[in-house]
Amino acid sequence: MPLPWEFRPLRGERITLDPLRDPDDLDALAALQGDPGVCRYLLHEARPRDEVAKILTRDAAATRLDEKDSYLQPAIRDEDGAFIGTMYLNLASLDDRTAEIGWIIAPHAQGRGYATEAARVLLDLAFGELGLHRVYAELDPRNTASVRICERLGMRHEAHHLEHMWLKGEWTDTGHYAILEREWRG
Repeated sequence: MPLPWEFRPLRGERITLDPLRDPDDLDALAALQGDPGVCRYLLHEARPRDEVAKILTRDAAATRLDEKDSYLQPAIRDEDGAFIGTMYLNLASLDDRTAEIGWIIAPHAQGRGYATEAARVLLDLAFGELGLHRVYAELDPRNTASVRICERLGMRHEAHHLEHMWLKGEWTDTGHYAILEREWRG
């Protein structure tokens, strides 16, 4: 795995992944992370703007993969360059060449294939230039839109952990999806 790796914009057919821009993306990111509907299946509640501002500063600086648990949190931008969501790639294990992937897409951009396209761009990077062996996603199985994205990406449903964590006042399940480099290339 060629580390360190410095992030640079990645382009798909209709989207671009590029670093979050602090403070330019604050309004759009605050709207996204402050929306209870968007946050329903995430590990956090809707966040106030001041908390999102701190997160933006942290995540805008996450542009280098160099050790275990280093991560990228690029913005997803549409054809016009408008912010429509974020991706996530975390190096879970260097020895095993494994990473976790995730996405959040703004409600107005959902159902148009943007998250799937952005995830494909990131998986091409993961299994190409980064030389990863395995990429996985963990999600709330009630989030059927994210489940469908995993399926469209060819990810295998590996596990369904019942009442896996106490979250937001209830026991929630966790679904685990994954894909190997050889499967991605096939």
